[in-house]
Amino acid sequence: MESLITTLAPFLKVLFAFVIMLAGMRFKVGLGLSILMGGAVMGFMFGLAPVPLAKASVMALTQEKFHFLIAIVGLILILSDAMERSGQSKRLMSALSGFLTSPRLRLIFFPALIGLLPMPGGAVFSAPMVKTVSEDMRISNSDRAVVNYWFRHVWELVWPLYPGIILTLGLADIQILDLISYTWPGTPIMLLAGWWFFLRPGVLNASELVVENLPTKRSKKAAFKEGLPLLTAIGGAIGLESIIATFFPAIPFELGVVVALASAVLCVLLQNTQLGLPFFREVLTKKSLWSMVFVIVAIFIFKDIMQAAGVVSEMARVAGGEAALFASAVFLPFLVGLVAGINVAFVGATFPLLLGVLESLGMQDQTIRYIVLGTFSGFTGVMISPIHICFILTCEYFQCDLARTWRKLVWPCFIFFASGVALFAVLK
Repeated sequence: MESLITTLAPFLKVLFAFVIMLAGMRFKVGLGLSILMGGAVMGFMFGLAPVPLAKASVMALTQEKFHFLIAIVGLILILSDAMERSGQSKRLMSALSGFLTSPRLRLIFFPALIGLLPMPGGAVFSAPMVKTVSEDMRISNSDRAVVNYWFRHVWELVWPLYPGIILTLGLADIQILDLISYTWPGTPIMLLAGWWFFLRPGVLNASELVVENLPTKRSKKAAFKEGLPLLTAIGGAIGLESIIATFFPAIPFELGVVVALASAVLCVLLQNTQLGLPFFREVLTKKSLWSMVFVIVAIFIFKDIMQAAGVVSEMARVAGGEAALFASAVFLPFLVGLVAGINVAFVGATFPLLLGVLESLGMQDQTIRYIVLGTFSGFTGVMISPIHICFILTCEYFQCDLARTWRKLVWPCFIFFASGVALFAVLK
């Protein structure tokens, strides 16, 4: 009994800190403050003294990744605000309406499109587009948020530019096609689960999706012109990421995303010269911008407190040994994904343990099979994490109740996880 308590202790501490965080969100303390409270509680429970905790918090804000994320989210907000204020978002929707005649397709098209752009917080990029295409539909902001969030991530297990996939390939020393040839079912499963739980008749009825005076005219030229900023952002980011990864691996890939987004902002300004400098002053003084910046600050501090306190290493230590194969392939990736809210976290924190356990058991021939299970488990944790930055920013943008929106994710995430277990069984 005592050994069981010792084994479960680090997991119970993490869960308690998570409950504190969720309670703060529930009682509207504020997302950023709730995350900071959870991080502080977790740090103290794992023996982190006040001075090291404060040092970890300060150091989190000096990281290159943090600065890039602030720049990326800031440029996304400027780009989306510029397109909205200039009316370019509406013009783009109008130009594409003749091609997107299905209301449900109109809802998911832009989140799925922006999903091809591997950048943190990308859901806030597609949120204004979902708002624009659905402004005549009688659906709740919670439904808008969950559709935007879910379909933004449908490519994450197959698109080779995502950092989580790149890190997995490096750790497991496998080829991209070897991995994707097994993880590809994740995309159609997410599409089907998203349709069933969020879009099917009975969940969203035809009367709620009616769009009055839907344009039928199709103009490829108009669609290209109005969509040029988005094409610049997506095409530029993918192209520059590929060039940087191939020819300049020492340069952070996020730099390509920043350059592409800055180019897209410039494109909008050149197409809408009436915006000018007053637009930038208004954007930079918006409360919503700084609210999102504070949330990003809180998430980075939380992540570094977790690392400084040795949370993941402690979980890995008590779960080590021959009996840890299932835990290292399922529970640990799920928990780290849940706590961190990003794919790179569960890959980097738990896959070395998983690969080490497989090697110790002489089961290297089962590497891809267990990597697939760990990927589905970890990604389930990421998708259901209330501190996933895309989820937080989406709910913040649509001003919807976080807890109510989060509950809508439970069943589709369970289905996704179950499909991963089934895939694992089939691969046997």
